[in-house]
Amino acid sequence: MASHTACCVVSQEDGRLCGSPVKAATIEVPAYYLSMNLQEILEQISRSAAWVPNWAIAGASFCVAAALALLAHRTIVRVAHRLLPTSFEYGRTLLDRTHTLTRVGLVIVALAFVLPAVPLGPHATGVAAHMLFVAFIVLLGWSATTALTLASDFYLRRSKIGEGSDPLARKHITQVRVLRRVIVTLVGVVTIAAALMTFDSVKQYGVSLIASAGAAGIVVGLALRPLLTNLFAGIQLAITQPIRIGDAVIVENEWGWIEEITGTYVVIKIWDWRRLVVPLSYFLEKPFQNWTRQSTDLIGTVLLWVDYTVPVAPIRRKLEEIAKASKLWDGQVVNLQVVDSNERAVQLRALVSARTSPQAWDLRCEVREQLILFLQETFPNALPKQRAELIDLSRRRRTSSAGTVAE
Repeated sequence: MASHTACCVVSQEDGRLCGSPVKAATIEVPAYYLSMNLQEILEQISRSAAWVPNWAIAGASFCVAAALALLAHRTIVRVAHRLLPTSFEYGRTLLDRTHTLTRVGLVIVALAFVLPAVPLGPHATGVAAHMLFVAFIVLLGWSATTALTLASDFYLRRSKIGEGSDPLARKHITQVRVLRRVIVTLVGVVTIAAALMTFDSVKQYGVSLIASAGAAGIVVGLALRPLLTNLFAGIQLAITQPIRIGDAVIVENEWGWIEEITGTYVVIKIWDWRRLVVPLSYFLEKPFQNWTRQSTDLIGTVLLWVDYTVPVAPIRRKLEEIAKASKLWDGQVVNLQVVDSNERAVQLRALVSARTSPQAWDLRCEVREQLILFLQETFPNALPKQRAELIDLSRRRRTSSAGTVAE
């Protein structure tokens, strides 16, 4: 019967490896392989296969490292999906959104780990290491932007802007959108700057530019002035909030709603569906009207010129009847006053309130139309008239002549 032995150490005398019960016939493995690091192993393989070019060995090493990194990434993602609870929607969505980014990042780390051991020249190794470092910086900036955008989108899901929306919700939406664009811009600038500063020529130019603070610095400052102006204007708009998403405003004699606030301009949706694009700095430097600064409720005005003979009380009762019958009226303000007069007519001002500016406009049109119809049907003589006195000149002459003869 063949005898069996069990050993758990490597014999230093004869170089035989024993790790489990094996037959008396053992397999000889050089013991020094177990004490070598990755670089020494690759060098030993290179010496053993001297006919294989170094670039082929480097390429094969990179492929193996990338394959192992992809396998590890797949395993880590699966485990993370199982560990994260289904209620943690942000974390699970972030894993899905950054799936490609994390995979590329893990591959970069694996290649950087293998790079010092591959048989490449010092120059090629330095260039490859520099490129991997730049790629990793860009990947970090990209990942930070993705995570920030996803977090802001999850926050904005809680608030929806609609007709009659809460001003507080519009305030939060405006702040989140403006600050997100500002932060994304800053992250992009910092990422590009960090990547460029890894190049010695760019680093030396930047240091000399800061040290000189002369004409070159002035030129760069003037070139960046529009970007910096809009950047600080966006921060100030997010903090002070002179405008918000959904505000009804009058800008350049155009009435509309704030539809979008970007990092450099504001888009205003005009009432006839045109779009007015205004720079951010406009709202900090020039006056404009904001109809919904505190709330969306507005009072609409209807002006009518009528004759002096008009009875005001019936018209006031009719106005109240029209307002109560309208779905646009919010039940707060309805009033009729005589606000002006001249030598020909008097002016009546009807006030009605609505929940939003579009409803206030429609309510004004409805009240004006029905009041005019009421005056036409009920008091047709109350509409403005041009008064004139007709004089019979021939009769006046005869009267004057008769008086002269009598004298």
